[in-house]
Amino acid sequence: MSVQYNSHSSPAAWRYSGNQMKRWRTKANVTREELGAAANYSPDTIKSMEQGVRMPTPRVLDVADELCRAEGLLSAAKEYLQKERFPARAQDFMEREKEAVSLWWYETLYIPGLLQTKAYAKVLIENHVPPLDEETAEERIAARLERQAILTGRKPPVALSFVLYEAALRSPQVDEEQLHRLLDVSRLRNVVVQVLPFERAVPAALMGPLVLLETRDHERFAYMEGQLGSDLSADPGAVSRATERLSMIRAQAFSPDESARFIERMVDQT
Repeated sequence: MSVQYNSHSSPAAWRYSGNQMKRWRTKANVTREELGAAANYSPDTIKSMEQGVRMPTPRVLDVADELCRAEGLLSAAKEYLQKERFPARAQDFMEREKEAVSLWWYETLYIPGLLQTKAYAKVLIENHVPPLDEETAEERIAARLERQAILTGRKPPVALSFVLYEAALRSPQVDEEQLHRLLDVSRLRNVVVQVLPFERAVPAALMGPLVLLETRDHERFAYMEGQLGSDLSADPGAVSRATERLSMIRAQAFSPDESARFIERMVDQT
């Protein structure tokens, strides 16, 4: 199985609720400008919600429900949209993550979401391109932090291994709090954190981030995400190639103890 998403993909719940909002608005003879002014959104944002490009927010659904006299039918969509708290291209991966018994993650430029502080996540999400409205940004920050329950909140514990390319640690968004967070997580019995320094970067490490995941049903998935799309695959060949690549990267990375000392030195330099 291979599920591919590009920038034009959007969840069915977005498209359906947006379409219903447009139908009720048209029926009530309410313009996009009027709805936008009442909900504090621009007409273009209302248009993108109606087209399913953006998730209709709880606020706009409630305002549209009242303005268009939908008698609760539009507001009722909030229950279903609350489940769509991640970018469309990542949702299938997030569902698999909930079922994971083991996860191996290599990241090149960012601290993985499972290891981020709230401040770090906030900077990334609030500077999303194209910009997110405030409500969506807050929902995504909360959802990212809730995912971190995988670190300590499951029995039996999930086996987690992270390899971070040095470039991710050198980002200006990584502050002392974030470095301490990495050290704290690395001390958990079920978590391994390794650093791949610049001087040990083999070609396989320069091909972008990679995640390998195994579910409780022992299904194995490879997940790769880029700027314009992502791929979640259970194809044995794809998983095998991803495993080989990750094994090469881990072999070049510092050991967990060496990695902790490397991060500690970075803390001392901040």
